[in-house]
Order: sequence, then C-alpha cells, then structure tokens
Amino acid sequence: MTKSIDVRNPRTGKFDYVIIPPPPKLLAQLCNRLRRSQVRWQQLSVEERIEALQEWKQAILSGRDRLTEALVNDTGRLSISEMEIDSFISSIDRWCRLAPELLQESAKNTAIPFIALQQTAVPYSLVGVISPWNFPLLLSTIDAIPALLAGCAVVVKPSEIAPRFVAPLMTALNAVPKLRDVFTFIEGAGETGAALIEYVDLVCFTGSVATGRKVAEVAAKKFIPVFLELGGKDPAIVLESTNLDLATSAILWGAVVNTGQSCLSIERIYVAESIFDKFVDQLVTKAQKLKLAHPTLETGELGPIIAEKQAAIISDHLLDALDKGAVIHCGGKVEELGGGWWCRPTVLTQVNHSMKVMTDETFGPIMPIMPFANVEEAIHLANDSIYGLSAAVFAGSEELALEVAQQIDAGGISINDAALTAIMHEGEKNSFKFSGLGGSRMGPAALKRFMRKKAFLIKTNSANDPWWFDN
Repeated sequence: MTKSIDVRNPRTGKFDYVIIPPPPKLLAQLCNRLRRSQVRWQQLSVEERIEALQEWKQAILSGRDRLTEALVNDTGRLSISEMEIDSFISSIDRWCRLAPELLQESAKNTAIPFIALQQTAVPYSLVGVISPWNFPLLLSTIDAIPALLAGCAVVVKPSEIAPRFVAPLMTALNAVPKLRDVFTFIEGAGETGAALIEYVDLVCFTGSVATGRKVAEVAAKKFIPVFLELGGKDPAIVLESTNLDLATSAILWGAVVNTGQSCLSIERIYVAESIFDKFVDQLVTKAQKLKLAHPTLETGELGPIIAEKQAAIISDHLLDALDKGAVIHCGGKVEELGGGWWCRPTVLTQVNHSMKVMTDETFGPIMPIMPFANVEEAIHLANDSIYGLSAAVFAGSEELALEVAQQIDAGGISINDAALTAIMHEGEKNSFKFSGLGGSRMGPAALKRFMRKKAFLIKTNSANDPWWFDN
C-alpha cells in the first residue's frame, strides 16, 4: 500500500494536509490512459484545443476563491498568490492567441526546381512535468499549457511541499471532459517523480541542480528529451552612472519578492566603489520599510519561508557569512513566529566569494553587496559562478548597460530593472552553465519544444533525376 505524505502549513508549522501518491500499477494505468486519449486530442483542430483550455479557464475563474485559499495555505502569502493566479490565467490566453500561427504547416520551394518541401510537426504523445514549491501553480502549468496546445497529453507531478492547489484545478478540469482525458496531476514526492519519467516521452523539470542531474541521467538512458530549469545565483551590476533610486527599488523587489524564493531572484549585488556607500544606505532604508505578513496575511509584504528545509539553508548561509567577516545592516536571521519560519530583508556587506551566500543558491530575502573597482572586475565577479540563469545591469544609459550585459554568461538579463523574466515571457532564452538544459520555455520556441519536425520532400515531375544511375 502506498504511504501517505503529511504536508506542513508554512504559516503555522502544523501538518494539516495529506496526499497519497499513486501506487506504481495505478501510475502506469493512468499514463497509458492519457497516451491513448492523446490520439483523439491530436486529431482535434487547434481551435478545438483552444476552446477546451478556455473552458477550463472559465471553470477555474468560477472557483477562483477556492484556488486562492489553497495557494495561500500552500505558500503562506496572499498578494503573490493572487499575482500568481493572474499570471497563470494570462498565460492560458497568451498561448491560445499564439498557437494558431505557431502551429501552421508550411510549404516552400527548394534549391532544386522539381523538389518541393512541405513541413509539419507531430507532438510527443505524453509529456511529464515535475514542478517545485515556490510558485506551485505557475511552475506546474508553465510547460503544460503550450504542450497541450501542441497536441500532447500531459501529466504533472507538483511538489509534495505545496500540493493543495491541485484539488481546485482538478475540480475545474473535471468539467471539461476533452481536456480531462489528456491532462492530469498526480501527487507524491521524489519517488513518484522518478517513477513518472519511466512512462513519458518528454520531461520538463524545474528544481535543484542535484535533482535535475538525476532526471537528465534517467531521461538519457531512455533516450527521451529533457528540459531542465534549475538553480540560479543571479547577479546585479550597478555602474557609477546609475540612477540610484531606481536601482535600489528594482533590486529590492528582485531580491525579496516572494521572500526571495525564486530561481531568478537577485542573490548577489556588485556596486561601483564610488557609489557603494550611498547605494547601501538607500537599499537598507527601503528594505527596513518592508514588513512581514504576520500575524495576518495583510500585515506586510513578505510571507513565510515555505519549505522548512530552506529555512535551515538560509540560516547556514548567514552564519557562514558572519563567521567569515560579513556585516549585517538590517535583518540577519531566520526567526520562528506562530510556528512558521520568517526572514526579514537582509543586507550584508564585507562579503566575498569564499562565502556560501555569494556562491550557493540561498533562496531567501538576502542581499549581499560587494564593491568593484572597474567594469572588468564587475563582469568577472558576475561570471564567477556555476549558475547562469539571469542577471541585471544598471547604468546611466541603455547602451552602456547593454554593453556590459553582452559579456555576462546568463540567459535573461534585465536592463535598468530586475527579475523581468518573472513578468515578461515573450523573450526566448536559454539557461547557461548549471542553471538548466534544453530549449527556451519562453517565447514561441516554448511551444515548438513539444513537437518533432517532419519534412516531406516531394518530387513534382516525372523525369529522371540527374543524379540517378543512367540505365
């Protein structure tokens, strides 16, 4: 019998929810059913698939209050949960708008006058999505929606740390039979995710580098595609000509939104020596104005640390930095309030790359700041990392910022802003280094990842080809 999993509430610390992973036999049956139904789903027109997704959206909107409540219980925060739902709904509309053009078949002439070329693409039958706990709704659907529109069946395994949002989504899904037959969520921990890979034709994974490596190894043995969105240690470079008020406001948001629990959070800051003290003073002043959303959801801007294990990592990074000489200007500790773990916005100076807080993913509202003497040093420090997810550059002109950004090893770089890839999903980008593997999950390419291209090479005359044998 499959063992149930108790789920912790991040605000109270109580285990008040239970999930039951599917036993191996049931998981196999479920995947086989989805695979069979995918044949009919693929045969539908793009417009019919869009119609089904729009029906699901309407059913979700009808039960939005229940979904919001579930997300709040999963994550302990309200305003970000509402923003997450809005972004999810917008992504359905965006992909439904783009899909008809992106899925058009094409025909064209070739360099050989009597050979025509016709292009088409066929979807992978069954896509497996394994998603994390920090944005549980958005990251469980960011790959699923374009895959469904491409004609795939999809099964999602969200994190066991934040699974409550699944129930309202499934309630809405059950109201749309066409979609329900090719799309579902399963609950469970890492063992369930590992088992799922055995039954799918393509894997999308968002999570840690360590787990992503294991997913990639299993996928490679199966010879199936894998798309990995892994950790980040995003740098921000602040040049001397920067508008300091703009830079400090943008970096503060990019570093501590969702309590810093995002792979694209600003996690290290490099500031020109000439403006270093002013930058630190402004950032600390603004950071101290932010409050914890405790004792009520509306009390402040920062929710709790969602995963208890992450609280321990944040504490470890702070203690390591202090032991090696870092100076705390505000915040500086993980504290227990009402059973949950919380951390106030924390600004550190006197930091260096011997400290975990400058090299390892912290995933908390921590802002370590280092000065640099020249642009070359800033670029070197920004690139001195195993990660390359995203970054930010601030300067007095777009041209100067872009010149620096071109030299940073990262996929999405915000110019005179921070963490823009959380807001804008149009730009295609790849993860550098250990931050990921595979095609872009943003922009038009995100949908085309889920299809295999076919080329029909058509002979259009009845004459012998000049390269045939002469007989």
